[in-house]
Amino acid sequence: MQTEDAGRKPELSLAALQKEHELLKERIQWLETILHHIPAMLYTADPNRDTISWCNHSMEHITGFSLQEMKALGPEFFRQLIHPDDYGLTSIALQSFKDNKETFGGVTRIRRKGRQEWHWLIGLAMPFNRDEQGGVKEVICAFLDLTMTTDTHAQLADAMGEVLRRQNESLLHKLTAREKDVMVLAVRGLNNKEIAEQLNLSRYTVETHRKNIRLKLKVRNTTELVTLARKAGLQ
Repeated sequence: MQTEDAGRKPELSLAALQKEHELLKERIQWLETILHHIPAMLYTADPNRDTISWCNHSMEHITGFSLQEMKALGPEFFRQLIHPDDYGLTSIALQSFKDNKETFGGVTRIRRKGRQEWHWLIGLAMPFNRDEQGGVKEVICAFLDLTMTTDTHAQLADAMGEVLRRQNESLLHKLTAREKDVMVLAVRGLNNKEIAEQLNLSRYTVETHRKNIRLKLKVRNTTELVTLARKAGLQ
């Protein structure tokens, strides 16, 4: 009897392993189905070579390129896909990861293969794999086509406006209290002499403040300064 029992245990163990294997296979297939049916572009890429390593079916559908075509094109894939004015964002994202930023998000424009019109996407990227030195080997990215959000136009406009307002507000935090005073008056249209008189400062001091404001906010002239201030809700 002991011999028979001993002989059955391997069979039972093998059957259990086979069952576990089947369940695991089913779960993997289920997860893959979810990934491919998510209404967003998902992909992994080597940011150092600017090449795709994997993508879901939604990305193939939205871009018009198959995964095989993306891999075959290498870096040329992104050059064909992304608007020329936005292509430099890939380098900025890579540098942000080198600076230990955990995520990089933003909006960009892409064009489906064979089409002329550009589509706006909003997305987020984050490191997925790193090398032994901690460098980013692979990133995982998710992008949503904003042109598909056609059912909530008003909410989309409000959301983007609010995001921009908050970002511009955060820029103003870089200014000192006196620089903010100067900026408020400049936005109201006062010149350096008028600002100096109102704040009881010398014109030279006002000019220095305005120069520092431009440098901190990365604006080139008063027009850009006024535009940024108004976007931040500063009147």
